[in-house]
Amino acid sequence: MTYVLMIYQGTTPLPGTEAWDALPADEQKQIYADYGALNQTPGVTPGPPLGLPQNATTVRVEDGKAVTADGPYAGVKEAVGGYFVLEADDLDAAIEVAARVPAARHGGAIEVRPVEKYW
Repeated sequence: MTYVLMIYQGTTPLPGTEAWDALPADEQKQIYADYGALNQTPGVTPGPPLGLPQNATTVRVEDGKAVTADGPYAGVKEAVGGYFVLEADDLDAAIEVAARVPAARHGGAIEVRPVEKYW
């Protein structure tokens, strides 16, 4: 079964922020190592790195015209910070991988969604 795992950063400390700088160096290294290990997990296809939510542009169509707004569709804390695709035997296996994402233990959340065919 194919799943998309979306990483919601929440309050997760991000590199280049004061919160990140406040983390011990060993914890910073462990976070990088954990993401690297996830990318090497059989069945994982990493998504490309996403830019920061505050640099997003949201597009809607009103009266047939594109209307844009600066920033993500959701609030910055609720914005998707990254994603990857996972081939797993079942939802339980996907949840096990999701639990390994550092953001899940640092104030964020991981949404596991099965891929569906609609047409």
